[in-house]
Amino acid sequence: MLKIGAEMTEKLNVQDFKARLSGIKLLSLDVDGVMTDGGLYYSDDGTQFRKFNVKDGLGIKLAIQAGLHMCIISASKQVSSLTRAEHLGIQHVRIGADDKVRALVEIRAELGLELNEIAHIGDDLTDVALMAHVGLGITVADAVDEALDAAHYVTQKGGGKGAVRELCDLIVQAKASNV
Repeated sequence: MLKIGAEMTEKLNVQDFKARLSGIKLLSLDVDGVMTDGGLYYSDDGTQFRKFNVKDGLGIKLAIQAGLHMCIISASKQVSSLTRAEHLGIQHVRIGADDKVRALVEIRAELGLELNEIAHIGDDLTDVALMAHVGLGITVADAVDEALDAAHYVTQKGGGKGAVRELCDLIVQAKASNV
């Protein structure tokens, strides 16, 4: 097994996690394996399709309505990520991001946020550095071991199976109880 981190990140219990969520102003999302189940569908002509979760989408919309900034940072170059972001009202999108940390630094500068005000949810090796860079690193239940080790918190649900909704609902609740 490939290990790219020196140590496992200490996990937060639910109470501490919810307390930290109340200060989050930007949620950064990976696409494949987080907003989708990681599966790719191909038609006979080679067109690639993804399946996004509608419940995750409503969770994102509710979180935006509650004042949370959202961004998508994906290594994939598929235009479907842009289309999904537009439908959900996500204004900050970086696809084809070879360096996810650099992409987040750009978005952070645009919004004038501190690192402790940012959470990222990812599922694979390309997310580990970004998860370590932000205030809260989060991963989905079916993530690779390295992402599980790097995360402060692991959702109960898997990627594309309601994990984003679970997280968005927790953030909205944390913000509402902090008002």
